[in-house]
Amino acid sequence: MEEYQDRSLRGRVFRKLREDILSGKYKEHEELREISIGEELGVSRTPVREALRQLELEGLVTIIPNKGAYVTGITPKDVHDIYTIRSMLEGLCARWATRHITDEQIEELEEIILLSEFHLKKEGNEKAKQVSDLDGKFHKVLYEASNSRILEHVLSDFHKYVQIARTMSVGAKDRAEKSIAEHRGILDAIKSKDEVLAEKLANEHIIKVMANLHMNEE
Repeated sequence: MEEYQDRSLRGRVFRKLREDILSGKYKEHEELREISIGEELGVSRTPVREALRQLELEGLVTIIPNKGAYVTGITPKDVHDIYTIRSMLEGLCARWATRHITDEQIEELEEIILLSEFHLKKEGNEKAKQVSDLDGKFHKVLYEASNSRILEHVLSDFHKYVQIARTMSVGAKDRAEKSIAEHRGILDAIKSKDEVLAEKLANEHIIKVMANLHMNEE
């Protein structure tokens, strides 16, 4: 029981630190101090140290002996590579979802699209976050509908890794409108049981998101 609690605590600290790095709370090259993090999360230095080692394996942190742990973050090349790989995997996901999706999941995706369209018309600072959150939910349901635990895990991690870039992209009104329309096209293809079209549209959707990010960088 004690060993399970240790693993659970370690996992909680790891997930929190990874989320904070990917959300931009910790900036690139910033030092991650074990004592400060431990105090903030209410844990000892041991689970923090173990979480930092795990983050180093994921490439998000660099540990320099006798100096400390520093944020590596996600580089522009990493984002490009992730979106390129993701475009192919999202296509596969849509193809498999066409075979395995349930009526409940179709209804959930329909509701997400309708809510996205509703929030897009609203004014205020919260609009971008709401639209971005709904975008994430759409893909999450699609991953689950693929009926592949492995594919769902890989795509979920990729989705988290490009969190900041994704929020910036979806936050732009013109891109958000197109993204929602693309989601509608993917869902319509899935409902029509057209695996080939669903795969093609999902692949193109991610490529267009990536192209939009490059336009914003220029």
